[in-house]
Amino acid sequence: MSQSVEKVEELQQIAKELRRDVIYMVSRAKSGHVGGSLSAAEIVTALYFSEMKLDPAQPKWPDRDRFILSKGHCCPILYAALCRKGYFSREVLDTLRKVHSPLQGHPDMRKTPGLDMSSGSLGNGLSIGLGMALAARANEKNYRVYVLMGDGEQEEGAVWEAAMAASHMKVDNLVGFVDCNKLQLIGRVAEIIDIAPLADKWRAFGWNVVQIDGNDMEAVLDALDKVRKVKGKPSVILADTVKGKGVSFMEDQVQWHSKAPNEEEAARAIKEIMEGEKA
Repeated sequence: MSQSVEKVEELQQIAKELRRDVIYMVSRAKSGHVGGSLSAAEIVTALYFSEMKLDPAQPKWPDRDRFILSKGHCCPILYAALCRKGYFSREVLDTLRKVHSPLQGHPDMRKTPGLDMSSGSLGNGLSIGLGMALAARANEKNYRVYVLMGDGEQEEGAVWEAAMAASHMKVDNLVGFVDCNKLQLIGRVAEIIDIAPLADKWRAFGWNVVQIDGNDMEAVLDALDKVRKVKGKPSVILADTVKGKGVSFMEDQVQWHSKAPNEEEAARAIKEIMEGEKA
């Protein structure tokens, strides 16, 4: 095992608790995106609780690592992580999607502490991440920039413009993640616009490519270790995940892209997540 057992187990527990908070928030709000939040739990956990340099007491610390949730509709998992990290209190989770809440249905950097980008219009995150990474170079800073995209988002042309530019500019402090949960709003990615072979496409654009099981915490940590050592080109981690991961009746079900669980479904989901067995 390349990572310590204790570290992996600690992060796995955090991922469970973040998933629980996603269900709690979306259920209370009666609105929100559950499936893609649950699929990305290991990625967000590894970044916020192991990899990134952050200081919640200084949300705008100039030397912090940057994170962009390009698939902004999956903000419940990000809000759960920001809360646990200490950017705001747990009571704020009760306000998801309410008028005047800092936790809107898509991330708003003007309202939520700890956010580096307002997002939700798919395809834009990688371009902005490239700009941040180039700013680090220009200002002689050593921070890194992480951009989490969806696999359906790979259908957006702007993603590939940014990919081409980042490779040309040899930006090695930029890391993309693609949450490959294989479902988007109305169906399977492969049936709407087939993005395969995705790894070959990214390699053709000059990126270092790492393919992993994105719901395996150790695999995510190992991938982050690998890309940190790559020089002279950007890296992308293609994470094979399950939409709705951790909840049996949500897993790989397209209707849970943007459906809120009712009280009974939420209780069942949280029981499954926290006990690790089907309820």
